[in-house]
Amino acid sequence: MRTSQSSQVLPCSRTVDYDLAIVGGGIVGLTLAAALKDSGLRVALIEAKKRSLAVSQGRAYVISLMSGQILSQIGVWQRILTQISTFSQIHLSDADDPGVVKFHPQDLGRDGLGYAAEHRVLLEALQEELQACPHVSWLCPVEVVSTQYEADAVEIELNRGGEKSVIRTRLLVGADGSKSHIRQAAGIRTYGWPYWQSCVVATIKPELSHQNIAYERFWPTGPMGILPLPGNRCQVVWTAPHAKAKEMKEWDEERFLTELEFHTGGKLGRLSLLGDRILFPVQLMQSDRYVLPRLALIGDAAHCCHPVGGQGMNLGIRDAAALARVLQSACQQGEDIGDIKVLQRYERWRKPENLMILGFTDFLDRIFSNNWLPIVGMRRLGLWMLRRIPHVKIYALQLMTGLRGRPPELAQQ
Repeated sequence: MRTSQSSQVLPCSRTVDYDLAIVGGGIVGLTLAAALKDSGLRVALIEAKKRSLAVSQGRAYVISLMSGQILSQIGVWQRILTQISTFSQIHLSDADDPGVVKFHPQDLGRDGLGYAAEHRVLLEALQEELQACPHVSWLCPVEVVSTQYEADAVEIELNRGGEKSVIRTRLLVGADGSKSHIRQAAGIRTYGWPYWQSCVVATIKPELSHQNIAYERFWPTGPMGILPLPGNRCQVVWTAPHAKAKEMKEWDEERFLTELEFHTGGKLGRLSLLGDRILFPVQLMQSDRYVLPRLALIGDAAHCCHPVGGQGMNLGIRDAAALARVLQSACQQGEDIGDIKVLQRYERWRKPENLMILGFTDFLDRIFSNNWLPIVGMRRLGLWMLRRIPHVKIYALQLMTGLRGRPPELAQQ
């Protein structure tokens, strides 16, 4: 058997308790469970936090058009849509350069360009969808103590408040974030690098209407994203070198808002701060592999990218939809869902597409977080091309909204 200390696989013939166990009850893990709720597969959701604590996280995310289609197909979109903002435009600009690239819904023949959704809204909708599903069992709050991989099952030792138990599953899915214990215990290596930057996240109330416009504004210290939220609120994700970002978090409220008003160009008028500021470092990470026999990784457990462009959560949602499709297809054909040949179909699908987005976000951050004149000239030429050449503009917009690459069947309309 394969454990955290060994990769040996031994034969096994005992029955299983579940068809798959998902470790991580966040948005990506729940999306996978919701996508499989009508498949007949027995699913265990293993989460270390109480559900109420998981919901309380004060972040918001860009939800791409592709992710919206996936969430619609799994039945939660109508619950979500009334509580989120739909982008009427996206404005892309370089510091104080007057040239602004403006993306409009008609560029794609759509009613909107994406969405801004708070963590709480997404997670509550997914939890409600799964609450009454007879094939999904919540094991929460529960910690994974150890995993043993056998020929036809994974044995998982659990700890619930000091009480130990063991479950067996045909497939284990790691959806437990960038520091994934499931990935580390399986010995899967990662490559990539921490950036020289951290992000300061704040929720603000602007004096002027945000008009549902999303902004991505690049400064030599790093990009700044502004997401419009319901109730004329905005979430700001402000990137800067580590020391500077730490200072920004500790600035008094007046100084922080004065600097923020300057960096937003006064487009939102006077600003008020709502709640605490959050600081987190950013990294690029790609797992050496997404799958092993009886194991698959999704979301941040498999990869992480720079937050520029708001791609991270959307990659995880597409991972979940793709893996769900692969597993359902395998079931229909009578295949073992934990077989490496089945799981490699998921890896071949998602790994190259994720790598393309990781490279794209890394390129954006490096070329715009730069004051070297030749680079400044090159990027402003790129912005000029986006403004003037429709095909370039549409290609970039399709990449940003998740409409390039192979769509999971859940997202097809």
